[in-house]
Amino acid sequence: MTATGKKSLRLDGLTKLGQSLWLDSISRELMDSGDLKNLIEVVGIRGMTSNPTIFEKAINGSPSYDNEIALLSRKGYSTEQIVRFLMVRDIRRACDFFLPLHKESGGSDGFVSIEVSPLLSRETKATISEAKLLHALVDHPNLMVKVPGTPEGMPAIEELTSIGISINVTLLFSPEAYRNAAMAYVKGLSRFLEKGGDISRVHSVASVFVSRIDTMVDRKLSDLKKPQADALKGRLGIENCRTIYAIFEEIFKGEFTQKLSSKGGNLQRPLWASTGTKNPDYSDVLYVDSLIAPDTVNTVPMATLKAFVDHGKISPALLDKKGSDQSFYKELASFGVSCDQVFQTLLEEGLKAFEQSFETLNLAIQEKVKSINPGRPSPAGVTETQQWADEMKVLIGTWEKTGVPKP
Repeated sequence: MTATGKKSLRLDGLTKLGQSLWLDSISRELMDSGDLKNLIEVVGIRGMTSNPTIFEKAINGSPSYDNEIALLSRKGYSTEQIVRFLMVRDIRRACDFFLPLHKESGGSDGFVSIEVSPLLSRETKATISEAKLLHALVDHPNLMVKVPGTPEGMPAIEELTSIGISINVTLLFSPEAYRNAAMAYVKGLSRFLEKGGDISRVHSVASVFVSRIDTMVDRKLSDLKKPQADALKGRLGIENCRTIYAIFEEIFKGEFTQKLSSKGGNLQRPLWASTGTKNPDYSDVLYVDSLIAPDTVNTVPMATLKAFVDHGKISPALLDKKGSDQSFYKELASFGVSCDQVFQTLLEEGLKAFEQSFETLNLAIQEKVKSINPGRPSPAGVTETQQWADEMKVLIGTWEKTGVPKP
């Protein structure tokens, strides 16, 4: 992305209003090309998120990972270990890009997120173990480990926070799930403080998914073929964020401020996710322009970032109407739309989609490994340099110490 001073001022305007714009994408090409450096230093993005679907597209859709896959397979490592190695290397490198911003912001921004295996979303103990492993492997102060906001994920969020790991709670849809995630963070931070931990170095965001809500509800309303129902389209995602932001203020501007912030505790910022516009009838920056508010994050795909840099509007739009619009919710209910059912369905679909991406990635790497002739020399351009050897030694050593089987 080519950025001018004028364009970079647009993101600077967001920062001045208290919102950070993060990029919801990661790939080796983005880092190799210098584009990520430009996005940070010129355009003004302040963090990066990833998920299994993003990694599946990056690794399976690019030959730039093939040489490392070949070398690792020759050393006898499993598909699971190869997948983890590739992810961790990219995340560590991305963290390095953002470290100067992380330091400049006093530790409040410049974060990069990596997600625990989606296959563990219903297993609390396994999620805790995986998150600890990823935290140890990446070993950067600006890492956030993503944990899904399932009922099983909530105690994991509390436990991980209580040992000083920064968490990105993902796949939140309902206000109830958001409140549970916020309280899990508060409880975990309180426990860390009681143990003498430095709570000022612990950060968290709560990722609330937006556009997926409107996609599902709009479809339900369209099926009714009623003008009154059509008038409600494209609103629930934003209204839901207003409701959640009110809960955020209730929790973190009240009790939290009095007890934990005086000890250096950080707010758990709401993060608006799934903010790419899926309906072509809506503005391509709808879920950025409408969700600006202090102490929030918006993570956007590249296309949405480009659109916002070009023509986004800078104003605290989410504050225009505090709290939830109860008449709107009543109208939705009158047309048979159950918000609770929508939120639950979207959570299940989100978990399933990430599981499928993770499995697709593993299968793709298995196929690449099968195509490698073990007796063939290492691919051109792949040599076990000292840097490579040192990094592999650190990562594999950490795996073995944390119980990952040796090859």
